[in-house]
Amino acid sequence: MPVYHKLVRDRIPEIIEKDGKQPSVRTLNDEEYMKELRKKLGEELEEYLAADNAVAAVEELADMLELIYATANAHGATPHQLDMIREKKAEERGAFDERIYLIEVVDD
Repeated sequence: MPVYHKLVRDRIPEIIEKDGKQPSVRTLNDEEYMKELRKKLGEELEEYLAADNAVAAVEELADMLELIYATANAHGATPHQLDMIREKKAEERGAFDERIYLIEVVDD
């Protein structure tokens, strides 16, 4: 019997049951949820960094985006609000489209 002790997507228990197995689950409190979201985001980042092709990388990015939306929601922000903040920062400071790599800044 595998033991996981990890945050999973909402439909995972249903999927497990459809496979004829019985999952053991509980609902996390706010503090636990935030801790597990951060941990899961780190795991997904590691999986993205280990991806060996573009398809796998994009799959991991999608998982990360879902976790980012959930984490923003846990902080009281909607995906729309998060995107508005992203757009404002891009307008003020730029995005990463031009691939600029800062080497150094000379301070006179």
